Amino acid sequence: MQQAIGIFDSGVGGLTVAKEIKRQLPKEKIIYFGDTARAPYGPRSAEEVRSYALQIVNYLFKFNPKMIVIACNTATAVALEDIKTILPIPVVGVIHPGVRTSIKNTKIGSIGVIGTDGTIRSRAYQEAIHMISPEINVVSQACPAFVPLVEKGLFMHQESLDIVRRSLEPIMNELLDCLILGCTHYPFLTDLISEVMGPEVKLINSAEETAREVSAILFDRGQLNSTALSLPQHEFYCSGDKELFQKIAQNWLDEYVEVKHTSLVR
Repeated sequence: MQQAIGIFDSGVGGLTVAKEIKRQLPKEKIIYFGDTARAPYGPRSAEEVRSYALQIVNYLFKFNPKMIVIACNTATAVALEDIKTILPIPVVGVIHPGVRTSIKNTKIGSIGVIGTDGTIRSRAYQEAIHMISPEINVVSQACPAFVPLVEKGLFMHQESLDIVRRSLEPIMNELLDCLILGCTHYPFLTDLISEVMGPEVKLINSAEETAREVSAILFDRGQLNSTALSLPQHEFYCSGDKELFQKIAQNWLDEYVEVKHTSLVR
């Protein structure tokens, strides 16, 4: 049986990463878990998020995955290193891929980061950027209203533009040429964020770079699935509203998605 790539997020946001992995690695099977019953993670304490992440990893490990992708910035910030130490398989987060891309793209040495309260509070992006380029100016802004918009499926509503504008107002006049979407939910709002920030600010979505990192690691380990004769059957699980998750997943992935509900991590 083909070993899968396990992906998890606090909700539907990690589908942005799953979509990019599907595009870059179409022969790889994905098992996705969205913890929609406990989303959003941003306002929760680091201890809570770490506990949830460990529960989900334990659940996904029952499927015998060859890799785990933490497609949640908040969980990456507080739990990545812990999970790496307890699993015998590679574990990939979404922070460092986005950091590398933003440093590569900035021309003026000033980068913005938007994320959940938990991600911004952790200073994970700022520390990761300064670890590589200490001279870069980093402007951070928490946008706690964004995740509920996406989880409720309201990301295509033009009325959401006012919420996006109010959330970004504190950084709209900052001198930035790159803005990291420091939450995997935020690419659902790309058009609205771009409209508010203007065309001169490049939005950095870490999903593409994360998928590249997944590909590179599996290639180095000789674990890329190059023998599949047909496309894999992906599996999707969530802890909350199955119908809403399915609707959002099908809209984003542009294909039929079967979602199973599980209460194992509630």
